[in-house]
Amino acid sequence: MTNANPVLVEVTRGEMVESRHRAAVAVVGTEGRVVLSAGDIEHRVYPRSAIKPLQALALVESGAADAFGLGPAEIALACASHSGEPRHVALVRDWLGRIGCTVDDLECGGHLPSNAEAAADLLASGGRAERVHDNCSGKHAGFLSVARHRGWPTSGYVRYEHPVQQMLLGILEQMTGLDLDAAPRGVDGCGIPQIGIPLGNLALAMARFADPAGQPERRQAACARIRAAMAAEPFLVAGSGRVCTAIMSVTSERALIKAGAEGVYCGALPQAGLGLALKVDDGAGRAAGVIMGRLLVKLGILSDEEQTRLSATLEPAVSNRRGHPVGRIRMVDDCPF
Repeated sequence: MTNANPVLVEVTRGEMVESRHRAAVAVVGTEGRVVLSAGDIEHRVYPRSAIKPLQALALVESGAADAFGLGPAEIALACASHSGEPRHVALVRDWLGRIGCTVDDLECGGHLPSNAEAAADLLASGGRAERVHDNCSGKHAGFLSVARHRGWPTSGYVRYEHPVQQMLLGILEQMTGLDLDAAPRGVDGCGIPQIGIPLGNLALAMARFADPAGQPERRQAACARIRAAMAAEPFLVAGSGRVCTAIMSVTSERALIKAGAEGVYCGALPQAGLGLALKVDDGAGRAAGVIMGRLLVKLGILSDEEQTRLSATLEPAVSNRRGHPVGRIRMVDDCPF
């Protein structure tokens, strides 16, 4: 275990530390300089939903966003892992109608809203889980929009060989600086391909998203448009009580962050020209959000007043089933950053 990633987060209950989480972290500049790191940042990870802002580049650069009159709300949803709350669902339904598609064209599967109140209201009204409730339905609406605009088949748009996915692969190669043709592949929960990418290169991609100077003008404009949409509509990127929404509601475009499954998190700091990527070894999202918060403090993004406002997000409480706090999720005392 001498090469194990460091323990960065601990979970307390009463007077004891009950659990610990190891993780790797990379903060990288646009030229590839590593500004801060912990653990093995060369290890490949599946980025999961943490790279949705990069995948949204296809929606903007292809011309589909303009062709279908998509605004900040739809672009934010294309970056979202949303909670399935009424506004999320209504906007995706409207978007699908605008491009001549229906919920049945979505190939993301479906599940009940992850927001407990929205799920309870749906069931109480006699509704059922549909594909539009899937947390990735906005991203998939974006993929369908690209296919419609380019005249490509909408069926099978999740397959690796489909033109939409090949366009996304090219964008990832350009942003990460890697040839990904022989990279490990998997399938995400929503059905699209996953590509194994070193953590440091994910951070580089986010740095180039944060500050695309030197890239083609079309890429620069697309990055700026997506950043502005995420900052303007943080609720649509996640939802009520979610870490991404809470932090971006405070930072606006100073810090654009995106969670992914299995303890992955990515972030872009436009003013600093930095990209962030982290992976919690055991896949715990509860630890990933706390680490992201600590990075924003370390890098001077959050003021003292903002840290106070976000205290419940930066160091969440562990509560019992009656809602009483019984512990904390916090960074370890000997955290290297």
